[in-house]
Amino acid sequence: MEPLAHINKKQDDDFGFHSLTEHLYGTANKASVFANEFNNHEWGFLIGLWHDLGKYSDEFQEYIKINSGYEEDDQKRPKTDHTSAGAILAKETFSNFFWQPIAYCIAGHHAGLHNWINDLGVPGDLSDRLRKQTFLDKIRCRIPGQLLEKITLNAPTGIPIEPNQMHLWIRMLFSCLVDADFLDTEYFMNTEQSLKRGHHQSLGELHEQFKVFIDKLSKGAAKTDINTIRNRILHDCIEAGSQTPGFFSITVPTGGGKTISSMAWALEHARKHRKRRIIFAIPYTSIIAQTAEIYRNIFGDNNVIEHHSNLDDEIETQERKLAAENWDAPIIVTTNVQLFESLFANKTSHCRKLHNLVNSIIILDEAQMLPPEFLEPILSTLKGLVDYFGVSVMLSTATQPALTGNIGGNGRHSFNGIPSDAVKEVVSDISSLTQEMRRVFIEMPSSINERKSIEAIAFELLQHEQVLCVVNTRRQCRDLHSLMPKGTFHLSRLMCSAHVMDTIKLIKARLKDKLSVWVISTQLIEAGVDIDFPVVYRALAGLDSIAQCAGRCNREGRLNETGRLGIAKVFIPENAAPIGLMRKGADMTMELIAMNDKRFQTWLEPEAFNTYFKGMYSKIDNFDKADIKSNLWDDAMKMEFQFATAARNFRLVDDKGAKSILVEYNQGVDLIQLLKRKGPEPWLMRKLQLYSVSVNERDFNALLHAGMIEQVHGCWIQACEGLYDKTAGLLLNGEWLEEIFIK
Repeated sequence: MEPLAHINKKQDDDFGFHSLTEHLYGTANKASVFANEFNNHEWGFLIGLWHDLGKYSDEFQEYIKINSGYEEDDQKRPKTDHTSAGAILAKETFSNFFWQPIAYCIAGHHAGLHNWINDLGVPGDLSDRLRKQTFLDKIRCRIPGQLLEKITLNAPTGIPIEPNQMHLWIRMLFSCLVDADFLDTEYFMNTEQSLKRGHHQSLGELHEQFKVFIDKLSKGAAKTDINTIRNRILHDCIEAGSQTPGFFSITVPTGGGKTISSMAWALEHARKHRKRRIIFAIPYTSIIAQTAEIYRNIFGDNNVIEHHSNLDDEIETQERKLAAENWDAPIIVTTNVQLFESLFANKTSHCRKLHNLVNSIIILDEAQMLPPEFLEPILSTLKGLVDYFGVSVMLSTATQPALTGNIGGNGRHSFNGIPSDAVKEVVSDISSLTQEMRRVFIEMPSSINERKSIEAIAFELLQHEQVLCVVNTRRQCRDLHSLMPKGTFHLSRLMCSAHVMDTIKLIKARLKDKLSVWVISTQLIEAGVDIDFPVVYRALAGLDSIAQCAGRCNREGRLNETGRLGIAKVFIPENAAPIGLMRKGADMTMELIAMNDKRFQTWLEPEAFNTYFKGMYSKIDNFDKADIKSNLWDDAMKMEFQFATAARNFRLVDDKGAKSILVEYNQGVDLIQLLKRKGPEPWLMRKLQLYSVSVNERDFNALLHAGMIEQVHGCWIQACEGLYDKTAGLLLNGEWLEEIFIK
């Protein structure tokens, strides 16, 4: 029998056979098409052609026939190494620089991109794989001659590439291979599923739909000042869409319609420059659904793919789930974590989508929330995408961070960000726009020594019918909430995501009905939550956080119609902000308050944010917390990359020591019972993510010692009825005792 790549057992005695030669050429052709987007079709073809050469071995052919049931044997065969042979052949065939990228991709196409040398914390290394010469020698005579012919390879991306971008180029090649391999295999093993892929409209067609939507929106909109301004912003964005691809920014105060205007720019830019898709990245999963819903209402469900951890399996079609695997759709709405951790990932499932970023548009919503401790590798990779892979990047925010030129001042960790002249602002006359759209007066403390107790803050809040107060920690939120009347809303990450979303809906309903509403919240409500209070209070924090909080005040400008502004009152609590980035931001704001010489009339001017971010970044100890430079840049000329170590270290959410607890909130009760009966089935675990609360190790151990939680199928779940409060969420520090006693 001809050597096989796959055997598909359809029924008892009905088998389908996928010849190895057919699979190699099928994968090669697909990978070639993908890599052609960045001018390296021949690289894609070669790694596809050689990726499974190890399957010509007797051991693999025996393994696949027996383990599939085609041949009978009492003893199943262990998996065999079929990925080293192609990597070794690359080293034999090509000179330095050329063979290593091929070897990384082929050797890692199942296990993930390897480290060059062993790292005690991460198993596997490419150097070890390359020492397995016998893997190739045993099968050399069985490989068809045409597969071994040397192919002429062009330079990476067709142009000279900087050494610190080589890791990105290899990861793009790897993405082409693993997606091509998966798609070719899927077509043989599950043709029905394969044929459900790719049924999306083009961006050109969506552009026409968008024009119809905008026309209806304009005709139906009230003739208000704010809508006039939004229309002007929209026009500026459409005009800027024809500009040369690269870096762009849209600096618009909260409520200026960035979600619609940035999409208008992206669609025009895609039409003008033949871009393939639009990726909209958002900092928080808590607000991603509302953005995706806006776009789905315009473009249709099947053209907008959400990719984040809070997806609901019941509302996701199979077509949308398939598109989320490799981002093969015109519009992707995802999170910063998903986007950037994928760009530094080594696993096949995370890297598979990356080649679909080529010749695309990335919109970074709330760009000020890019984490400073990862800023150097993030900006370097964004520059790589723009310079070598045809990507245009839009920085969208009301509080534009200082990401150009020297970042960090004269500190030893300072670095060069985006070139100063590279970012094109799409909105004209930002300073005038800031004044026109002013809807809130920010009242800063008169002195940096003016501290207030939570009792004093509670008293002030009670003087208002509708008020939002944002504090810096979950403990401050709980303590202040305990001083407020019954019916006051509480929002913090001690509440599961489902609880947070339900609470925000209730708050919006009371605001709409003009009922009294008091809300005590952590900063989770600041970015992107479409909510409108006449008065907000904010504990001292970074100026960007203060501005975001102010964006929840008089959002729609209704008070302006009566000649008033909303009030955003900043107070200095008795307890300082937590040590770390939040403390650095608060300290920088304190410095601005202390030195303010009336330069900042509103505290919302672009100059204020530029001054704040430059000062804030000067306080950062390290812009490369993941140590990407030593793992992926320093030895780039020798092609000695530590891909697996970099992937392990690049984690935007530092959850070391954190433990997740599944809680009994609404549907969570029934889902936990299903978990007990069925075990951790994938669909069930995805649904349970909405009913999970993360706590630190100390609080976890206290709950465990008190018998308030138990382990079920490897998951920690609520074990006592009084542990989760329907208002405040998970109770800590013995608070559950009072709850149980009251009941």
